Amino acid sequence: MPSAALPAHHFDAVVLGAGAAGLFCAAQAGQRGLKVLLIDHAEKVAEKIRISGGGRCNFTNRDLDVRAPHKHYVGQNPQFCRSALSRYTPQDFIDLMERHGIPYEEKHKGQLFATTSAEDIIRMLLAECTAGGVTRWQPCRVEKVAFLAADADAERTGSYHIHTDRGLVAAPKLVLATGGLSIPKIGATDFGYRLAQQFHLPLIERRAGLVPLTFDGAAWQPYAQLAGLALPVEISTGSKKERMAFLEDLLFTHRGLSGPAVLQISSYWKDGAPLHINLLPGVDVAGLLATAKLQSRKLVVNELAQHMPTRLAEAWVAQHPELQRPINEASDKALAKLAEQITRWEITPTGSEGYKKAEVTLGGIDTKALSQQTMECKAQPGLYAIGEVVDITGWLGGYNFQWAWASAAACAEAMAA
Repeated sequence: MPSAALPAHHFDAVVLGAGAAGLFCAAQAGQRGLKVLLIDHAEKVAEKIRISGGGRCNFTNRDLDVRAPHKHYVGQNPQFCRSALSRYTPQDFIDLMERHGIPYEEKHKGQLFATTSAEDIIRMLLAECTAGGVTRWQPCRVEKVAFLAADADAERTGSYHIHTDRGLVAAPKLVLATGGLSIPKIGATDFGYRLAQQFHLPLIERRAGLVPLTFDGAAWQPYAQLAGLALPVEISTGSKKERMAFLEDLLFTHRGLSGPAVLQISSYWKDGAPLHINLLPGVDVAGLLATAKLQSRKLVVNELAQHMPTRLAEAWVAQHPELQRPINEASDKALAKLAEQITRWEITPTGSEGYKKAEVTLGGIDTKALSQQTMECKAQPGLYAIGEVVDITGWLGGYNFQWAWASAAACAEAMAA
C-alpha cells in the first residue's frame, strides 16, 4: 500500500535500526521525555547481540582507555569517539546490567560476557525501551525518506518524512542506527549508506573487518590439514609507524587463518601486504635448537613438538627435507633458518572470508561530517548517525558494543536537550 500524502504519525524522533545502538538510543531518548519510534526491517531485534560472543554477548571491555581511544578503535579519526566514550563508560553499562540483575563475568583481557545468555541483554534493552514509552514497528520496510526544510520565516526546524509500509511518519529528528554490511543472513544491508548518500554525507570506503583471512590454494596446501589447530602467537602487519601487532590465539581453518589473532589483525591488514607470525612468542627458538643439537639425538620434528602442537611441527618439517633427521645431524644453517621461519613466518593473504563471516564493517559515514559531542550531521539538521554505520570500528572484545552504547547515549542526550 502506498503511504498517504499527509503524515498519519508524528514523533519527536525516529530511530532506524533496532540493533545495539538503535535500541539503546531509542530507550535513552524515550526516558528523557521524547516520543520515539523505532523501526527495523527484520522480524527479530538485535540479531547481532543474539549471536555475538557464542550467544553470550561480549557487551563491553573493562580495559577501554577513554583518554586514548585510538588504542582500541580504527577509522580515519579514532579520536572522534573520545567524547562519547568518556561520557558513557563501560562502568555505566555494567551498572545498567546490575540494576536489571543480569549476571556477567570477565574472561580474557577485560572482556565482559553475560553469564547466562545474550537474550538477557536483549530483554533488558527492550525493557528500557518500554520504560521510555518507545513505539516499535517491525518488521517494517522504509520505502523513502524525505526532508522538508522549515519555511524561511518559521521558527521550527525542518521535518523528516519517513514513508513506510505502515504509513507516513513525520519527525524533526532522524537517527541512522542501521549497522554495517556484516553478516547479511541476519539482515545486514547497505540501507544506511544509501540514506547517507541521499543527504550528501561523505562515506569512507567499506570493507569487512574482524574477519578470517584466506590464502591461495596451492600456497596453503601444506597447512590445510591443520584445520582446527589453535595456538597463541604474535601476529603483525605493516611497518614502522603503521606496524600493528597482537598477542592472541591463532586458528588454522581449511581455507586460511582465523581466531582472535587474525580477526584483530584483519582490521589493519591491507590487500597485498604480508603478515608476520611468531609461532612461539617469548621463546628463544634459535637457542633452544642449538642447545638440543648438542644434547639430543631426537628427530628435529620431535624436538620441535615439545614446544608447539605436534601436527604443526610435522607440517613444518615435512616441507624441508634437510630437517627430516636427528637434530644432532642437522646443519647449523638449517636450524637457524628453521628458527627464523618459526619466529617470523611471512605469509600473504589473498583476501578474506568477506561480509558473510565478518563481525564488523570498516569504514562508513565519515566522522568529519558529524559532531563528536552529539552525533548530529553538521550540514543536515536533525539527522544523526550512531554505531557501526559510522567510520569507527573497535577491536574484538566488546569494544564495538561499547561504541554502540556510547554513541547512542550521546545522541539521545543531544536530541533531548
